Amino acid sequence: AVQLVESGGGSVQADGSLRLSCVASGVTHSRWCMGWFRQTPGKEREPVANIDDIGYTYYGESVKGRFNISKDDSKNTLYLTMNSLKPDDTAMYYCAADRSRFHSCERAPGHYNDWGHGTQVTVSL
Repeated sequence: AVQLVESGGGSVQADGSLRLSCVASGVTHSRWCMGWFRQTPGKEREPVANIDDIGYTYYGESVKGRFNISKDDSKNTLYLTMNSLKPDDTAMYYCAADRSRFHSCERAPGHYNDWGHGTQVTVSL
């Protein structure tokens, strides 16, 4: 099994920036599809971004142009750089791995096998 641990969340004012990290340990594979998701109380988990084995990325409409997903395979680490943060970005952010796919990553959270415990991001005016 793979263990995922997120970090980097916190409280920031609107228009600020944060960089989230997700370190993978255990049985890992650098080619897996990896994704970031977010969730607020009472709402479904929402896909934020994903990245495949050759670096092809997907972004949700609400974060396009502001967020950047990247990974460092040598460190087994996935990143989410978030710029121009808005109060609507406030959520618990989770990273996840889809061990069944290397490319054409799925967007829906149900396709992802392994999840971290999340890191809270709070954006205030």
